[in-house]
Amino acid sequence: MLNIVLLEPEIPANTGNIGRTCVATGTRLHLIEPLGFKLSEKALKRAGMDYWKDLDVTTYIDYRDFLEKNPGAKIYMATTKAQKTYTEVSYEPDCYIMFGKESAGIPEEILVENEENCVRIPMIGDIRSLNLGNSVAVILYEALRQNGFAGMNLEGHLHRLEWKQEA
Repeated sequence: MLNIVLLEPEIPANTGNIGRTCVATGTRLHLIEPLGFKLSEKALKRAGMDYWKDLDVTTYIDYRDFLEKNPGAKIYMATTKAQKTYTEVSYEPDCYIMFGKESAGIPEEILVENEENCVRIPMIGDIRSLNLGNSVAVILYEALRQNGFAGMNLEGHLHRLEWKQEA
């Protein structure tokens, strides 16, 4: 099972949206404190809709606690500062993909210790970064694609009508 890690997320709506994406993809969510909100906040629940109750989520008191409770974890770190793009690595089916807080990203002290596992999403110009929820979705779906969308529904179905069958 893939894992998304949010290091000190600040905006409840982003975390709620990411939680919903994790439920839809069978991905675990790891939240590293301090959080910029309470897990009981309405904005978090609203963005996660009624899916939050189905979310596999674990919280940690800090980064060290996360590392101690996940020994040997293969962690990819998403950062605008990375030299490799997110498509240049092979994501293991049980890897962790970490994202930093909205205002500052992952601290550079952590990044330099994990240079080989840092990845970025290419962007044009001087854009500082994409929205955190969008960044998670982009990289998570690449990891899911590389792993054959294991366990996911790959067929689309209409609710009231049927697709025309090809001859």
